Amino acid sequence: MEYVSLGKTNLLVSRTGFGAESLDCKEIESFGEDADEKACAIVHQAYAGGMNFFDTSHSKPVCEKRLGAALHGIRHNVILATKTAGQDLHEIRRDLDESLMSLESDTLDLFQLENPLIVPKKNGMDGIYNELLLLKEKGIVKHIGIATENYDIAKEAIESGLYEVVQFPFSMISPDSVKALVKLCQEKEVGCIASQPLNGGVVNDIPLAFGFLYQFENVVPVWGTHTQEELQQILFFNDHPPVVDKSFKEEVQKVQNFFN
Repeated sequence: MEYVSLGKTNLLVSRTGFGAESLDCKEIESFGEDADEKACAIVHQAYAGGMNFFDTSHSKPVCEKRLGAALHGIRHNVILATKTAGQDLHEIRRDLDESLMSLESDTLDLFQLENPLIVPKKNGMDGIYNELLLLKEKGIVKHIGIATENYDIAKEAIESGLYEVVQFPFSMISPDSVKALVKLCQEKEVGCIASQPLNGGVVNDIPLAFGFLYQFENVVPVWGTHTQEELQQILFFNDHPPVVDKSFKEEVQKVQNFFN
């Protein structure tokens, strides 16, 4: 497994991240009473394969609890991130307290605002950014970021210099404007996390999807795998990255032309 610095943070994360928001997917839930155990097995498989970056969200409470249980005993060896969709101080504080309890952790390595309506500013009237700084000072949160599907919010967050990490959807069928965000992250030394590397399941060619994203050295995709078999594919291509040659690029172009 290759590890990279997440922007200007001191976080050395696996270049292949684990998207834990899929730990309540129908494939796992199909195990019924054994669903928790199955989720735990998938997390342990990811950890054994070298993944040390686990990303989830308070909007998926079952996933947070399953991730917290699975990381019991190895929490100190991993980089743990979650998000809050809270739009005011009360909601953000509540979500954080509940997340820490579910994740069985006293601290978060990365805490992200999820789909905020605006980019909170320092000394803003809503008090949100200053609250995030206070959480950092107290050591409850080590680093802060924004996760969004809104292009303008992502760009503003990157350019603001206030957020250490920005997460947004990025896959091989993303438009060139999203590639520009990736480049902007690199220029501003902002950590770049790619959500939905398979575009929410629209893309089903894992080798192509993986190889495309692997070209961007500053990008950390978080793969939301539904089965151990799917995770094994991701780990295989992490160890054996597809060769990005003329033939590979032509295949990517075919997929892009089909969707665009």
